[in-house]
Amino acid sequence: MIPIDETPLTRDGKVLILAYDHGLEHGPADFTGLPESADPARTFEAATHPAVTSIAVQKGVAEAYYPSYEDDTDLLLKLNGTSNLWMGEPDSSVNCSVEYAHEIGASSVGFTLYGGSNHEVEMTEEFREIQEDARAHDMPVVMWSYPRGQGLKNDTKSDVIAYASRLALELGADVAKVKYPGSKAGMEHAVQMAGKTKVVMSGGSKTSDREFLESVKAVIDAGGKGLAVGRNVWQRENPTQILDALEKVIFEETTVDAALEA
Repeated sequence: MIPIDETPLTRDGKVLILAYDHGLEHGPADFTGLPESADPARTFEAATHPAVTSIAVQKGVAEAYYPSYEDDTDLLLKLNGTSNLWMGEPDSSVNCSVEYAHEIGASSVGFTLYGGSNHEVEMTEEFREIQEDARAHDMPVVMWSYPRGQGLKNDTKSDVIAYASRLALELGADVAKVKYPGSKAGMEHAVQMAGKTKVVMSGGSKTSDREFLESVKAVIDAGGKGLAVGRNVWQRENPTQILDALEKVIFEETTVDAALEA
């Protein structure tokens, strides 16, 4: 396991990944309410905020935009992803290699694993190759660990989220990106099951400032190391404002009220 505290993926041992792979995963729908958010340059600008440790994007966006921001941002290259047009059992195509991610300047890589899907075995084998290639390049691996499939009735149940974080540990991920299980106790269980793998919360759909920050605070209080957030930042008209608040909650460990007042 790579000691990620010594990599650009963290700041003071904490993680705030600004995720922007939604254009592939969700399509234009995620940009409808704020059309300017469809411009990757806007999110790259937001990623220059000191609270952001890395920006996570797909290969094409990285090729087109990262060269203009490489001095001010750290790149996490997402290696797989599938459009929302896909209607089959959860799966995700591998769209980039570790070698190419390293070549274009990424310091870490990300991979989605749908535990519980009928394609879990194939995806786990793909992850094995990526994880071992990343080790050869001394690059941390972040697993988007999302249990999903026809056999799962509740993918945010506490035990399911804990299983997701355990999968990340067992398969060799340095960071597990999991959904919020709805409570601090649920997140504590996920952190415990992850062992030495760091656990961060998936930002999810846009919510109110307070609701979002309260979930982040619960994650930090539970021993989580931060979050990987997309829509709750770049769907806002003022991304800097929420990033200021996140900096206080994650890195300064202030109260939510103090972050909102600031």
